[in-house]
Amino acid sequence: MDPTLLHTGAEHPDLTLLVLTGILSFAAGTGLGVYAALRGKVASVLGNSTEN
Repeated sequence: MDPTLLHTGAEHPDLTLLVLTGILSFAAGTGLGVYAALRGKVASVLGNSTEN
């Protein structure tokens, strides 16, 4: 079997940094999405408009 087909990137010297960066990016995006969704709901409950 061709060894390039089995390559997973585990030999990458900065694998920990790459995984950590991916997890932090995902968490930041999720947090911003939740913040935006909750901001709109809180404003509608309080009767405030988020539009300028």
